[in-house]
Amino acid sequence: MKLRHNKKRNTAFLYETLVKELTKNVVNDNDSKKKHILSILKEHFKKDSLLGKELQLYKDVLESRGLDYDAAERILYEAKTVYARGFKNQQVYDEQSEVISKVNKELTKSVFSNFVPNYKDLATLSQIFNDELTVKKRVMLERQIIKDMTSKEEVVKEKMKPIDKLTFKTFISKFNDAYSDLIKEQRDLLTQYIYSFADNGVGLKVYLNEEIGRLKEKLEQSLTMEEISADLSMVESTKKVLSLIDGYKKENINEEVLERILRIQKLVEEIESDG
Repeated sequence: MKLRHNKKRNTAFLYETLVKELTKNVVNDNDSKKKHILSILKEHFKKDSLLGKELQLYKDVLESRGLDYDAAERILYEAKTVYARGFKNQQVYDEQSEVISKVNKELTKSVFSNFVPNYKDLATLSQIFNDELTVKKRVMLERQIIKDMTSKEEVVKEKMKPIDKLTFKTFISKFNDAYSDLIKEQRDLLTQYIYSFADNGVGLKVYLNEEIGRLKEKLEQSLTMEEISADLSMVESTKKVLSLIDGYKKENINEEVLERILRIQKLVEEIESDG
């Protein structure tokens, strides 16, 4: 069933495409655009903002997996109820219009052409939240959402093309080319980084404490892999990263440190894939 959907009027899409644009400019060191994007995200998508609250409803539904049918149906019902009571169409429209205007004036219209992997799900839920669907269409779309929520299989994430050699020089040199497809851990880090401007970095510090512990464990395990242990340069590179990674827990996270951790996340993912 194909339905018309204006993605610019989808709050979750606006957020996702801006995050995508932010990652490009973090890597390309475009400070001007980074500042504009962060300003838009901080003003319009912070947790207590109208669009921030709407975005959380999308996450409550679309990030739920492995539920029993009753729980999935109840979550979707509650999300629809909250949306109907707390989000007036005109208020949401006006906030979205501000975001769209700022993107067009301060960035570029091409931002709206960024590839968002889960766009289909975002579009489906947006239409469910709206009151303009026929009963039949609404039921069909809700059935699909509940099916996804009760699925025990994780959403398959698109992976980057494998990197030929697991050395840091090769990895870093290819990073810009491969960066268009983010892995889940990178997206989570970037989300925490963006929200850190609204909560003084508390959530980011908690997340980094756990994520750095995970990365450290994976890198230590990689030293026992034959492909790495047999290559002295790779062993030295891995140990060098291990010596640096603990320090990131205490450092103030700026764009430079963020980029380093993003690279390490992808490196660990590549090591696990090759393993």
